Amino acid sequence: MSTFNLEKLIAQQQSSGRLYLEFLRRPSMSLGVYVLPVGTADPQEPHSEDEVYFVQRGRARIRIDEEDFDVEPGSIVFVGKQVPHRFHSITEDLYVLVFFAPAES
Repeated sequence: MSTFNLEKLIAQQQSSGRLYLEFLRRPSMSLGVYVLPVGTADPQEPHSEDEVYFVQRGRARIRIDEEDFDVEPGSIVFVGKQVPHRFHSITEDLYVLVFFAPAES
């Protein structure tokens, strides 16, 4: 069993200088914190894993395939494997928990 504190994870992510910080990895899944400041381009490419985003803070839009959706705190977004997607139009720094299944390769 593992427990985590989101505020501490965000602090670790910010001090790492990277947009994404993985903090849990098992063969069946991985979990990380993804932070995109206002004005940042989302560099993601389609993944070979299914993915769930849980927005903790911030506001933006996400393009999934050819469709755009608003996201805000509390938004939960599922993206199937190999589906093109990226956040854009970030109006408030975006803090997202990211779940991959199986673990991101």
